[in-house]
Amino acid sequence: MYGIQEIDSATLEHQLRADPDHYRLVDVRGPAEWPQGIIEGAELLPLHLLPLQAGQWRDPRPILFYCRSGARSAQACAWMMAQGHGAVVNLRGGVLDWARHGLPLVPPGEARATG
Repeated sequence: MYGIQEIDSATLEHQLRADPDHYRLVDVRGPAEWPQGIIEGAELLPLHLLPLQAGQWRDPRPILFYCRSGARSAQACAWMMAQGHGAVVNLRGGVLDWARHGLPLVPPGEARATG
């Protein structure tokens, strides 16, 4: 989508099984959506707070953004790319696609809060 690197749920799940720390996972949904479950190991950062937090990140790993359907996370990727961060990836179809494939979600209490 718009020159943004994307990954599908099955490929991401395979990569996370092989190397859980390969990506910095960032859930850009809002707090009202998090109780539906998050991908294990994800940080919680609503999209509107991304510009306030991104400058503080010093992580060599690629950042994988996801949201409900992939639209907001694509916006996060586009914004980060405009700021000069090239190592960003969007989860195609978002958490909906992840769940549709029967992949596990965990309660938000098991997430790393950012912000």
